[in-house]
Amino acid sequence: MSQALPTAESDRPSRMLDERALDILFRAARTHHAWLDKPVSEETLRALYELLKWGPTSGNCSPARFVFIRTPEGKAKLKPALSAGNLEQTMSAPVTVIVAHDPRFYDELPRLFPAQPKARSWFASNYSLSEQTAFRNGTLQGAYLILAARALGLDCGPMSGFDAAKVEEAFLSPWGWKANFLVNLGYGDPARLPPRGPRLSFEEATRFA
Repeated sequence: MSQALPTAESDRPSRMLDERALDILFRAARTHHAWLDKPVSEETLRALYELLKWGPTSGNCSPARFVFIRTPEGKAKLKPALSAGNLEQTMSAPVTVIVAHDPRFYDELPRLFPAQPKARSWFASNYSLSEQTAFRNGTLQGAYLILAARALGLDCGPMSGFDAAKVEEAFLSPWGWKANFLVNLGYGDPARLPPRGPRLSFEEATRFA
């Protein structure tokens, strides 16, 4: 485990999570590639979305869209788009989530961001801005999905290594959504976890300014 966070009363925010919760979300959490034969219910997936949707996005734009693949038919459609290295772990996962984004997210801004009535026009006529905003904030929401899943007791296996065009054609084309990355969800097999990879130290990864 990593070193515990400061415990002095002067250093501990009043709303700080306890050490066990921090372990679940970060320090003890692992990327899983092997799964127990235990299903993930629709109720759990709905609870997952109800948590992740509260994560912040710029202007509350909320561009992420999610496809939960959990049937044999869905997995069969996904299979041709996967790289060889991701095939076994994805076919055996109870659920695979396509983390996507809607390039026309700005159509929802009158409802999602009523404080700025002109917000839609900022993006509707500026492809570069809308593309950057959708990708950046959709990626954020994909990270919120991982944390929400861990908070609900699920394990995650986020990954690249797939043909985005094939995924979009098979799953996303009716809505014009764009694929970002995939996340396998389920209950990981702890007996098949490899050694954990190292991380950069504070001194290596940060600077003060």
